[in-house]
Amino acid sequence: MQTINHWLTSPWRRSITAVLAGALPVLAFPEPSWWWFAYVALVPWIALLRSAPTGRRALHDGWWGGFGFMLAMHHWLLPNLHVFTFVIAALLGALWAPWGWLVRRFLAARPSPGRVVAALVVLPSGWLLIELVRSWQGLGGPWGVLGSSQWEVEPALRVASVGGVWLISFLIVGVNVAVAVLVVLRRCRVPALAGVLATAVAASAAWVWSPRPDVENRVRIAVVQPGVIQGADRPERRFDREEQLTRELAGQGVDVIVWGESSVGYDLDDRPDFARRLAALSRETGANILVNVDAQRSDRPGIYKSSILVGTDGPTGARYDKMRLVPFGEYIPLRSMLGWATSVGKAAAEDRRRGTEQVVMDAGHGLRIGPMVCFESAFSDMSRNLVDHGAEVLIAQSATSTFQQSWAPEQHASLAALRAAETGRPMVHATLTGVSAVYGPSGQRMGSWLGTSESASTVYEVPLAGGVTPYVRFGDWPLQAALLIIAAWAATEGIRTLRPRFRRPAPEPRVRPARTAHGSPARPGR
Repeated sequence: MQTINHWLTSPWRRSITAVLAGALPVLAFPEPSWWWFAYVALVPWIALLRSAPTGRRALHDGWWGGFGFMLAMHHWLLPNLHVFTFVIAALLGALWAPWGWLVRRFLAARPSPGRVVAALVVLPSGWLLIELVRSWQGLGGPWGVLGSSQWEVEPALRVASVGGVWLISFLIVGVNVAVAVLVVLRRCRVPALAGVLATAVAASAAWVWSPRPDVENRVRIAVVQPGVIQGADRPERRFDREEQLTRELAGQGVDVIVWGESSVGYDLDDRPDFARRLAALSRETGANILVNVDAQRSDRPGIYKSSILVGTDGPTGARYDKMRLVPFGEYIPLRSMLGWATSVGKAAAEDRRRGTEQVVMDAGHGLRIGPMVCFESAFSDMSRNLVDHGAEVLIAQSATSTFQQSWAPEQHASLAALRAAETGRPMVHATLTGVSAVYGPSGQRMGSWLGTSESASTVYEVPLAGGVTPYVRFGDWPLQAALLIIAAWAATEGIRTLRPRFRRPAPEPRVRPARTAHGSPARPGR
């Protein structure tokens, strides 16, 4: 241990170690999906932060660790954003600087058992507030929220139905803090073990008492994935392939057909021939088709990404315009300052326009669907709002062909499992080039994924469920609890700091003069 501490006296070595330690949690996400690793992945980083010689050094180690986490989580952006990926990682990584200081504040030196107990609550709360801040759309959205790594773990999905992905994150960080204490602070073993036990009890309580979705009916939903299509005329060729795959669904009793994001490259009012072909497909299959148009609108200025429902007579009038756009991919924040990003990577040459409200559509056969586009599936508040307004099936139309050979398609597809479990509603994740997936109302996978090498149309038997999950009913209460915990801790620290300043000094004790053999206090020398 002394050798390691001596090696870490170099600021550069500490920084490199912090970057590597911060990157470790990414291994819990797809791919490789080592979900179990999430519960110990933060331990090296926490051990490094508590050993920081000063609070300022802990701030630096927190920043460098956050940089490593963000860079590893978004490494697949490098071929497109190049050096700007490092800039984004550095800016977002700064959010973890205060958390680094907080870890040292609670766990440095030899903390008391009471301080360790407080750390088991305050440190996960601090982490949750970081996830809250970086979940703002302008900072890239909630991609890589720690709780999302548990998308295929059934007990964790039950926890999500109670407190969303946020409650899973809180429990994961709490376990990591407890394990770190067990490893480096063995004298505080009892509160650490109590923390692990409390997490197990919370997960068990969610498993036993949280209401399970009541399956009421089943619908047949088809996903059309055309696969990778290259060339200057790819919008027309992609449409031809989607048309061919959709015709294969005739006679299969499908209730609704879903195409991926940007599946139609022209406004349907400008291309009535495309609208007629879609209407013919709807008549042939006996189902409405949800397409996604990425084009200049004919009725207003600007490019929109719009989910449009097409029936037997053409577009039904149901339309949803994407509200939350991907920074740099679909618009450039502060383009006057950051427009240079287009010269170093494949950033958006023109900003897309935003929609103004979410829409629940009647897809026919009495089925109500709630569409989202692309990374909007990462925002739990959007899916919760759709369910509040009566959506029976959540649908995300996506396209990750730009990142085809990376971890991004699998990571994106996994998010739908969390949204399904949170809301108690099934979710369809339909893409152009994979990964497409469907999840039941408990977050369980329905059928098999359509991978990045597949071009196919597949029908899924999707169970419909009623009822309201605690998360839909009470919303983001773990975030509100985290805010209260941090506020209470800050107030306690503030009072503790200010109390000595306002304390009245104790009066000095009165000392009676000593008598001597040759005098008295009143008459010296007598």
